[in-house]
Amino acid sequence: MNYAQTTQFLFNSFPSYQNVGPGAYKEGLGGITEMCRLLGNPQRNYFTIHIAGTNGKGSTSHILASVLQQAGYCVGLFTSPHLVDFRERIRVNGQPISEREVVSFVKKHREEMVALGLSFFEMTTAMAFDHFSENEVEVAIIETGLGGRLDSTNIITPILSVITNIGLDHTSMLGSTIGEIAFEKGGIIKPDVPVVVGESHPESDEVFDRLAEERGSAITYADRVWKVVDSEPSGDYVRYHIQRPCDGRTQILDLDLVGSYQRKNIITARTAVSVLRHQTHLNISTRALVEGVRCVVASTGLMGRWQRLGTSPAVFCDTGHNAHGLREVVAQIESQSYRKLYMVVGMVSDKDFDAVIPLMPRDAHYIFTAPSVHRALPAGELAAKFMGEGFEGEVVEGVQAAYRRAIELAGPDDFIFIGGSTFVVADLLSE
Repeated sequence: MNYAQTTQFLFNSFPSYQNVGPGAYKEGLGGITEMCRLLGNPQRNYFTIHIAGTNGKGSTSHILASVLQQAGYCVGLFTSPHLVDFRERIRVNGQPISEREVVSFVKKHREEMVALGLSFFEMTTAMAFDHFSENEVEVAIIETGLGGRLDSTNIITPILSVITNIGLDHTSMLGSTIGEIAFEKGGIIKPDVPVVVGESHPESDEVFDRLAEERGSAITYADRVWKVVDSEPSGDYVRYHIQRPCDGRTQILDLDLVGSYQRKNIITARTAVSVLRHQTHLNISTRALVEGVRCVVASTGLMGRWQRLGTSPAVFCDTGHNAHGLREVVAQIESQSYRKLYMVVGMVSDKDFDAVIPLMPRDAHYIFTAPSVHRALPAGELAAKFMGEGFEGEVVEGVQAAYRRAIELAGPDDFIFIGGSTFVVADLLSE
């Protein structure tokens, strides 16, 4: 099989959350544990940093990977989902796994994966662990796919666990309360391994404190260690002035991820760097921190986070897709200056629409569409949900066609946003 045939086999043969939603979620770690045993447990051949959370785990993972690359380490990065190409999920020093290596892994291990009945994500996790070992990675940043306690990645023993935040998402699988979801995400907390929590919340803090105490893990809340005291645009960056309340120490960091919600992720990543410096064997200089934060996109290839696609009219896309993330995205939109706002929006069918729709801007013309995944809510049904709440707009089938319609309608002083789902951004960037 060539690369296209191989990836088609993977998507067709192994259940993927991207395509089937909750039906791809497997409880238990037996399959991935056995697969990694057959591979010789490659995940034990390098240090790992494990990252979970409702939102921000992708950005935080990429920031940390960039910093560690600047510190001179060979860094693996495993994230999901991909936007344009499957290979985005597995990177070493920013370079995606090659087509040849994907084909070779599947050809070599296809029978075992089928026999074990692995999910798509379990298979991808095993491929990443093996790739990092084969490429002599020194540190790998491993992002959970969903949850934490029963996530396929949770067979690792990291040197640091990071939980960015907790919001109400995937409630049918992870629980209907902040506390229940925190328990699932907190499953990545390992005995005697330090953990950084990005955002405090009374309901989740109680759970994390209990889990950390039970497991003898030192816990640090990032938003209690560093605060953003000021931020300002600075060319292609946002310049953050951060302060440590305990002693008043200040630091300036330029970040090339310009979404305003990154103010939370930069605090999480900065605190994680401190813990790595003082509680692990990693050596991270101040220069590596500053340069790594400044060149995240160039170092790691991150896409889809408040990404500018055009000026006159201004065009931005973002992968924020749940109430917790969309609240931040909408705040960013509302901070912009424009004559008229156009929203190109598509969503998946299992979205919590009662939570999401009230957050969306009302002073906008909506172009409702649907991403090209099985879980997508048909554009007409999405329009009916919004228009039933008094929103104004039209239906255009296909993300690219919807984007072209927005460009057709918008004037030079207008603003176009494309999002509502990771898969909408994926369709947008794939052409």
